[in-house]
Order: sequence, then structure tokens, then C-alpha cells
Amino acid sequence: MAGDAGTPEEERLRARCLALEAEKAALEADNAALAERNAALEADNAHYRWLADSTTDLISRHARDGTFLYASTASRDLLGYEPEELVGVCAYELFHPADLDDLLNKSPRVYYHDGFYQQTYRFRARDGHYVWFETTSRTRRDPATGELLDILCVSRDVGRRIHAEANRERLARVVESTTDYVLFIDGDERIFTSNEAARRLLARPSPGGRDDDRLSLEQAYTRESLSVLREIVLPAVARYGSWSGELAMLGPRGPVPVLSVVMAHHGPAAEPDHLSLINRDIGLRKAAEAQERRHQEQIAHANRLATTGELASNIAHELNQPLGAIANYASGALMHLAADPPRSADELRLPLTRINAQVQRLAERLRHIRTFVRKGQTRPRPVMLHEVIDAACRLCEWQYQQAGVALEHELPEALPRVQADPVALEQVLVNLLLNALEASRDHPGADRVVIRARRTGPREVVLTVSDRGPGVPAAQRAQVFAPFHTSRPEGLGMGLAISHSLMEAMGGDLRLLPVDGNGGASFAATLLAESGLAAPGYHTR
Repeated sequence: MAGDAGTPEEERLRARCLALEAEKAALEADNAALAERNAALEADNAHYRWLADSTTDLISRHARDGTFLYASTASRDLLGYEPEELVGVCAYELFHPADLDDLLNKSPRVYYHDGFYQQTYRFRARDGHYVWFETTSRTRRDPATGELLDILCVSRDVGRRIHAEANRERLARVVESTTDYVLFIDGDERIFTSNEAARRLLARPSPGGRDDDRLSLEQAYTRESLSVLREIVLPAVARYGSWSGELAMLGPRGPVPVLSVVMAHHGPAAEPDHLSLINRDIGLRKAAEAQERRHQEQIAHANRLATTGELASNIAHELNQPLGAIANYASGALMHLAADPPRSADELRLPLTRINAQVQRLAERLRHIRTFVRKGQTRPRPVMLHEVIDAACRLCEWQYQQAGVALEHELPEALPRVQADPVALEQVLVNLLLNALEASRDHPGADRVVIRARRTGPREVVLTVSDRGPGVPAAQRAQVFAPFHTSRPEGLGMGLAISHSLMEAMGGDLRLLPVDGNGGASFAATLLAESGLAAPGYHTR
């Protein structure tokens, strides 16, 4: 009805009230949404603060002059400061002076890229010591003016890494400057790193190079050593982690003998098939050893000549017997021919056969004497022990007969072959036998010298020479193998010293046994035996 409608002014007021109520409702909704966003932002801020305070890195915000505006709780553990103590402090005042100069002068050590700075420096802690920090900084600027607003920093304690890098650098300098030849190889036997000494030896002056310029082991070691590396060394390193021994490298003037240590690389970043080869030049040592061996051989040769002089009567006796027999048989044959010229030649077969046998015996004795006195290197090889013993006894037998001293063998039924140089071992035995004979002369009850041999292990045989003489005085036992030590007025004191050296050169040893109840002296020579190989021996004679 017309009476229900208000005036136009009332309608406008009513519409205005409805609009205001709608605006109020919308405003209340906006306020609720804003409050919800604020609550979410506060929750995010609390979460970010929790993250900042939970990390072990120091998170900080700085003004343009470096003053702390904020510091996370990691400052307690890293620097000993409470976060509030750092606020208002200029960070530059806590820099190490040298590192601050790097930052202010934009040293190449300060990395910069697209608003990010990164620097490794020393920062002073509360107690005065410096902490190595690696800090990544982000500058924040006004978009309109470009003015610096603040600096956000994340700082990490890298002291352990810095010290580890310093240790590695020191070791690298040592490796680079050492005179040893150091090589690093990969799984393809290619040398990817070497030190200066190795580069000089292999004519590779450049410390770097392309992959296709890398040398291989074939270009660093001799063919024989390369075989040893592939067949023995590399499998041993794969199994045990390291190997050491002697090899030979290729040098500009020929093979270079080296003492090598080969090791596998270990560690989190190490490749499993990478190896280090450290090679020490032992050429001078080898030359000295060779010279010493030559000197020792010359001394041993002189000793054999001197021993031959002592055995001159025995040698003359050994040669006189076959010569006398030859003369007798030849004289008898001539007498038969003179008595009966037409005698058949067949009747001369027996004396001629015996003459031939004596000639062969004489030739054998001459060869043995010539072998004994000749100069040569000591070359151990498998030999029959009883044959060497028998040869040494034959050389000394005439002297023993003249002195009235019995020379006896007490050897087992079977003896293994031993690793020895027969001439050197015979020289040792002759020296021991002549010393035993000299000790037995004119000593009451010293009527025999005994040679014994026994197996003392799977690869060991001990040979002893014992006499019943006065023995070695206690004061002289320690020096008995010293050069020029002798108890004989006419002796040179070299026999036992040379014998000791010869035994060591053959891989054995020579020692004076303790005094037993029989008195006298007993010397024991230990030799390496061949397992499973035996030769017939002698019974006591």
C-alpha cells in the first residue's frame, strides 16, 4: 500500500544504513583475515627464529658499518658471547687485522658474486682466541635508491678444515720437495700425479697436463719390475693395503734400483683403485754393497790362498800319490816290453788302464784345488752337503794324519740338500777344521775332531765342528768373529771373520756354541735346507 512506503529521504537513509552494515561486515572480515595472517606471520617468524637459534652456524644481521643488529644463539658456543652482548658491537672490531685488510681492500681471497660475499677469516672470541669463520654475506639494498640497508650473514666454524688443509699443504710440500720418486696411479695404471723428483727422472717437467699426456707404469718401471708389480704387488696391495720391496725404475741413463712402498688410498673421497708409489733411490747403496761384496770376495780369495799355503804338504801328498802310481805302472810296462819286445799290446791293457785311472784322479784333484783357490762370486745353489764335507776333509786329512788327530764324521743316514756356494762352504769348513786342529795340537786328551750335521727344522740344517782343545776363553768369546782377532802368534785373525761373512752371504750364520761338559770349542754353521730333498750321509768313521 502506498502508506507503507517512506519518503525518498527515508529510502536513501535506509539504503545508506544497509551499505554501512555491509561495509562493517566486510571490514570485520578483513580484520579477521588480517589477524589470521598476522598470526601466521608470527608463527613463521617464531619458526624462523627457532631455526636460526637451532643451527650450529652463527646467523647475524648487520648495519652498513658492520654493527650487529641481531645474532643467533650459536654465538654462545662459537664465540662465548650472549646474543644480546653482540648487538651494537661493530663486527669489524673483532676481525683479525690481516683478515680485515683483506675485506676492506677486496682481496682476491674475498669471493663476490651477485650480491653475495664469501670470506674465510679469523674472528676474536670472548676469551681472546681466534675462531676460523667462513661467512656468506648477502647485502640488502633499497630498490628505489640502491642504498645499503643491512647485511645478512651466515658464519660457520671451519677451524678443523683449515687445520686439515694446512696439514695437507705441508705434506704436499714435503712430497713435492723430497728426493724420493712419488707417483700416484689410477685403476688403469696411469700416473695422474707425481712429485718434482719423479718428473725429472721420467723427463716430465710439467706438474700438470692433459689426460692423454699421462704416463703409464710401463713408461716408469723396467719390464721385470712391471711384471712384479702386476703379478705380486698389485694383488698384495688389494688384499693387505700396502707392499714394500725392491724394484727398478726407468731413468735417463738406465735402470734405477729403488726401494718401493706401494699403498692403497683410503678415506671418504679416495678412489678405491688409486695407489701411491713411493720410490727411494738405492743405487748408491747397491753400488756400496757390490763394492763390499767384491772387497769381501778379494779377502776371501786371499784367505783361500793363505789356507792353500797351509795345506801345501797335503796338496803335495795328494799329487804325489797318483804321480808315484803312474810312474810305477809306466816303469813296469817298459820293463815288460824290454824283456819281451814282441809282447802283445793286449798284455799292456791292465797297466795302461791303471795309469789312465791315476791320471783321471790327478786331474780331478788339480781341478778341485784350482776351484778352491780361484777368485769368484758367492752364488748359493742346492748342493749335497756330504760332498762338500768330504772335499774339505780330504784337503785337511794329511795335516790331521801328521798331527795324530782323528777326523771323524757323525752324519745321519740322509741329509737334505742345502743352499750354499760349494767353494765358500768348503772354505768355511777348512777354516774351522784347521782351527780345531791347531787347538788340538799338544793338548792332553785332544785326540779327535768331530763333524756333525742334523736337521733342526723343515728348512734348516746345522753343521758343527767340535774339538777337545782348551776352548775359547770367556773374555774372548764376544770378539771371536771380529777381524784380526786371533789367539795364534802367527795367525792373521781373518779366518773366522771371513767364515762368518761367507755364511751370512749364503743366507745362514755361524756361531760359537756354549761350553759343554766335554770342554773344547764347538762352532755351528746354520744352512737353509731344501724341503723334501735328501742325500745319503756317512756313519761315524
